[in-house]
Amino acid sequence: MKEQDINPWQTLSSKKIYDNPWISLTEHQVINPGGGNGIYGEVHFKNLAIGIIVLDDSNNTWLVGQYRFPLKSYSWEIPEGGGQENIDPLISAKRELLEETGIEAESWTEIQRIHLSNSVSDELGIIFLAQNLNFGESKPEESEELALKKIPFMQAYEMVLNGEITDSLSVAAILKLKITHFSS
Repeated sequence: MKEQDINPWQTLSSKKIYDNPWISLTEHQVINPGGGNGIYGEVHFKNLAIGIIVLDDSNNTWLVGQYRFPLKSYSWEIPEGGGQENIDPLISAKRELLEETGIEAESWTEIQRIHLSNSVSDELGIIFLAQNLNFGESKPEESEELALKKIPFMQAYEMVLNGEITDSLSVAAILKLKITHFSS
């Protein structure tokens, strides 16, 4: 066993203190790596985080704008949503893209897997690139009030650099696409 595979934390006890259909919160009584007693809160996400970066033949992309309740502010981000862990993430990505934008894509590529906040959560994000696009009507969920805008990809990249896009899936997707598709 490699040294980095050894868990330096000792769990003394665990108690689930919150549970709903999307997340659960467990409080662990622990001995930390330095030998001291402590607590550790762990958020378990019951779904995958799915993100889709859309790119058309003219190098435009689509951003979704919405008010994010936990942040108490508006956010521009790539189309994204949740996917059940027992369903192929690509199926969830296709559903989310259609719901939020009305776009269907003929070409799909998984470009990134990312842990979104690994100090407190086990949430896994999977990001897809969607290309060869067909356009229809969006069908957002009842809990979503979305704005949609088409912009040149390089403008989205500038929005990341300027701190106008801060959503982690969006930042990762845009930076990854910049490196893999737009670097010379």
